[in-house]
Amino acid sequence: MLEIVAAFNKSLRDLTRAEILWHSLWPPLAALLLWLVVGVAVWNHGVALMERVLPQLPWSGWEWVAQWAAVFLLLAVIASLMYITAILLVAVFALPRLINLVAAHDYPDLGRHGENVFWGSLGNTLSAGAIFIVGSLAMLPLLLIPGALLVLPLLLGGWLNQRTFRFDALAEHATRAELGDLIADNRSCFYIAGLGTAAVAHVPVLNLLAPAFAALVFVHLGLRALRRKRNEGGVEL
Repeated sequence: MLEIVAAFNKSLRDLTRAEILWHSLWPPLAALLLWLVVGVAVWNHGVALMERVLPQLPWSGWEWVAQWAAVFLLLAVIASLMYITAILLVAVFALPRLINLVAAHDYPDLGRHGENVFWGSLGNTLSAGAIFIVGSLAMLPLLLIPGALLVLPLLLGGWLNQRTFRFDALAEHATRAELGDLIADNRSCFYIAGLGTAAVAHVPVLNLLAPAFAALVFVHLGLRALRRKRNEGGVEL
């Protein structure tokens, strides 16, 4: 837990650096602009689709409930698509630059021995994103249950963060064997960090930086764990 707190503190510190802040801001802003345009274009059709997905109410005079529920579900879909798009942009395009900046500042002693980093990152992010989208769609009717909105998106977002960034944070520095060992040895730590960073995505204003903040947290957790592993094994790479 202390390592997670330290990673959060270092990530907040990193966000005060202008270059890191820029690479943290442009992906969510691009995702926001993209899905706002798409949302406006398909709004009426989207609401109609959500109304067909929802079960029909057995009594008359309450059609407005179904209409508002359809609007709520459509907004939830758009928000999920914005988040996964921002995660994809951060993981594939912004994170390599963030890793360079953080590693040069905090982990200059770590050698880089990753393999097929770009394609590995792209494949990992796309597979995680596909599972996230399917899970989000399956979860939509459950969001109408009181209290589910506070729990289910957090759990799903936490899973996405750890599934995406545990790989990307280590891919440039760790060998394939080191990567597998570190993910297995730090699984619970990564899950907790995933939940914590997913919670940031539910805070207004801060949620704009949530994808990059999650990436930075996992960079610190991953590279610190890699340094410790190599030191304990007496390995210098």
